[in-house]
Amino acid sequence: MKNVTARQHNPFGFDAPCEPFVPGYGDANAHFHVIGDHPGVHGGETSGIPFTDNPAGERLQRALVEAGLLIEAGTPPTVEKTYLSYLYMCGGDPPTDADYDELEPLFDTELRAITAHVLLPVGERATRHVFANTTSEPTESIDMAARHATEVVGSGWLVYPIKEPAEWTDDDADALVDALTALLETDYRREADLGRFLPNDDPYLVR
Repeated sequence: MKNVTARQHNPFGFDAPCEPFVPGYGDANAHFHVIGDHPGVHGGETSGIPFTDNPAGERLQRALVEAGLLIEAGTPPTVEKTYLSYLYMCGGDPPTDADYDELEPLFDTELRAITAHVLLPVGERATRHVFANTTSEPTESIDMAARHATEVVGSGWLVYPIKEPAEWTDDDADALVDALTALLETDYRREADLGRFLPNDDPYLVR
């Protein structure tokens, strides 16, 4: 079995028919999966790393450092238990609906390969996709200001939508940091230890 955790940049070796291609970056065993829209909105067209080389992406990184989800901001950021990726991974022209549809299978494969405990979609488009595919929440007219940094219980995931960082007030940044800091103090993984049913004392944690 290939050890995908040996590298942080594009750990699954994904490829897409575009240039520039901005694949996921981070810990392949992540507890937290930050999901942006596309490089033109959240950055990375030059560096190839999501949420870099862009004021909105860098602002989000700083908040994630303060909340404890990143060790250090930068290009690339220093990550542990966090993974960063995009719904649409190609730079260049703004994607059309058909473009999103074309790469949706690639993103969904990544989402299920990471199997994070907490999903953090950034912006309305990413939030709508995450709501539609991992929760029973309605996807029409999502009020991102009201949803920002609030918990939604999904089918196997906790979801914390994030308002577009380019539109944040200082209160929005504080709300996200406070919500994630509080989350880290809970049993957000919600795992059950089935090791008691096994013949040895090793834990066997399942979600």
